[in-house]
Amino acid sequence: MSLIKISLIVLISLIMGLAMVNPSHAQNAPQDYLNAHNAARAQVGVSNIVWDNTVAAYAQNYANSRISDCNLVHSNGPYGENLAKGSSSSMTGTAAVNLWVAEKPYYDYGSNTCTGGKQCLHYTQVVWQNSVRVGCARVQCTNGWWFVTCNYDPPGNYIGQKPY
Repeated sequence: MSLIKISLIVLISLIMGLAMVNPSHAQNAPQDYLNAHNAARAQVGVSNIVWDNTVAAYAQNYANSRISDCNLVHSNGPYGENLAKGSSSSMTGTAAVNLWVAEKPYYDYGSNTCTGGKQCLHYTQVVWQNSVRVGCARVQCTNGWWFVTCNYDPPGNYIGQKPY
């Protein structure tokens, strides 16, 4: 085999390798979190939320503190917060945001309440118009589960206020 053919095979292999995305790392970048949040916000006419490294550092520190138990316990910090966990690597950052957004049918804007005894406050935090900065983190817990947190600045879900 000629040196040119070998070089071409190596080059094609490198390109193919770069094109393939490891599923365990897919949909966990800051832009992936933003895209999922901003799609939901656009549906209700709320401006885009932006990534904030300070808020993201807070989220990462808190996620790290949950590695040993993976419990969905809120940090009670200065930010709004949504939490999720899942038993497989399919619990990506995007999947977590989509899980929260899936609560949309249970939010009644007119009465500003969750309906049917269902949870909707994760959704309202995602679309809270005054929350303009977000930072998120994802870790694998010692039990093999995945823990995802997004923090929002300023926080939302104030009693008596509508999200938008």
